[in-house]
Amino acid sequence: MALAQLPCTLLVDNGSYRPQSTLSLRRIAAGVTKETGHLIHPVSLLHSTKTNPEDLDGIPAEIFEPFLKKKREEGVHSFMVLPLFFGHSAAIYEYLPQRVLEMQKDWPELEVRCAPCMVDITRPDDTLVAEVLADLVRKKRDEEGLAKPAVTLVDHGTPRKFVNDVRNFLGMQLQTLLKDDFGAVEVSSMERRDGEDYAFNEPLLENLLGSPGFEKEVILSMLFISPGRHAGPGGDIAEICEMAEKAKPGLKTYMSDLFATHEAVIPLLSNRFRQGLETDALTGEIPPPVMAIC
Repeated sequence: MALAQLPCTLLVDNGSYRPQSTLSLRRIAAGVTKETGHLIHPVSLLHSTKTNPEDLDGIPAEIFEPFLKKKREEGVHSFMVLPLFFGHSAAIYEYLPQRVLEMQKDWPELEVRCAPCMVDITRPDDTLVAEVLADLVRKKRDEEGLAKPAVTLVDHGTPRKFVNDVRNFLGMQLQTLLKDDFGAVEVSSMERRDGEDYAFNEPLLENLLGSPGFEKEVILSMLFISPGRHAGPGGDIAEICEMAEKAKPGLKTYMSDLFATHEAVIPLLSNRFRQGLETDALTGEIPPPVMAIC
């Protein structure tokens, strides 16, 4: 497909009130633009327009629906979403198709494709994301001069099991990649809803820290893409670690750099962009969750 015929492409994240998240999105979009030779627009699904433009180099953030409607006025009707998401997020696979269907009611020419997310849990041989996570863990170990620390792959936590499957899939891959040079390697979540229906998020990070195998030096492999109120400095994860260290003498935690900082993210997303050009347009129907093979 010639560049002139390619859909208007949006690198999409969930959005954040914190400017560091939007600035990170812009940096990655610029990198993918350079790698693919096709302009990639940094656009959040929600939230980011509430960030003060003065904190964004004077350029206001953009979000999904207003961006598409602005492009409609320019005569653009074909779009592709390149998700800056690890896996089968409800934001991409539920919210997005629903909004596209709603917009198509008075915009029948609208066509939106969605490229694959960064993790494909149907392919155990696709270790690209896990390799980035492992590299960031090794970097933190070397920076801190640690011997054989434990590792926990920590995510936010989710009410949807098929989103949690991504954490567990990557956790298994990370165990394989790190088993010879590290201590225990386990998954954890920052938080969960109450009730047995959401127990799949266990163990919670606050309970894992200080438990057998995680009493001393622990590296947190951060399953977070960009800085925000959870993963950034002074965020929720840092508070959990600080409280755990105070409660459990001898425990020392270290957080890996966030996923978006790694140089391999640009070629990974560029590959997903090319795959997305072969996908069908969204119909507004919610596709079934991808089932893990593990």
